[in-house]
Amino acid sequence: MESPHLRIESTSEIVRLCPDITTIGRGASVDVHLDHPSVSKLHAEIVRRGPYAYVSDLGLSRNGTRVNGRVVAQRLLENGDVLAFGSERCLVGGLPAEDMLPEVSLRRSAIPELTRREVDVVAALCQPALSDEAFVAPATAREIAADLVVTEAAVKQHLLRLYQKLRIAEGPNRRTRLANEVMALGLVRPLPTADADSHDTRQPVAPGTTATRQAAPPANVLPPGPRLPADSQLAS
Repeated sequence: MESPHLRIESTSEIVRLCPDITTIGRGASVDVHLDHPSVSKLHAEIVRRGPYAYVSDLGLSRNGTRVNGRVVAQRLLENGDVLAFGSERCLVGGLPAEDMLPEVSLRRSAIPELTRREVDVVAALCQPALSDEAFVAPATAREIAADLVVTEAAVKQHLLRLYQKLRIAEGPNRRTRLANEVMALGLVRPLPTADADSHDTRQPVAPGTTATRQAAPPANVLPPGPRLPADSQLAS
């Protein structure tokens, strides 16, 4: 039986997936080495859980991770999926060909696909909650705009689309409820203060401050973080 593996398109090399976690990137110590400047030194990982495997973007590269052409933070994999790490592409193969369990199928469909900019917005939205401070509110549209170096109107449009995708009903504390849902789905995690690549660095932005920054990397993926407190005084 064929073992789970990735076939690197540029070299045709076949790399078997590790039994637990397979690291992918440009660094010398990763399991799947992709020698291209668009790939971060530690770019992504593939996690195996029984017969299943999913890819997680680690948020350390400005070029992101794509599955079949779509930017993802985390995605369950199937045979034939095409993964893109920056400009490098890999084909997934060797995964057990069995019917997906109903609960796995439901979980896969429960997390909507987000665009790269939407991933940036949710990362900036939740950044205060992922700091060391307790009981903080999510970032405002103005703070997100300053963080991403875009207009406040553009941020509000992205937030409206995120409310729709994640089914956050209108009402008070809408940003807080969006941030809680994003963290409950495990779509974001605290970002490191520095990456091995000097250009892939992002500092957390404290509430009420303005940061000068480069292009934002995508959010990382981990189990749900702390929940934000509801504050009836917050504008939705």
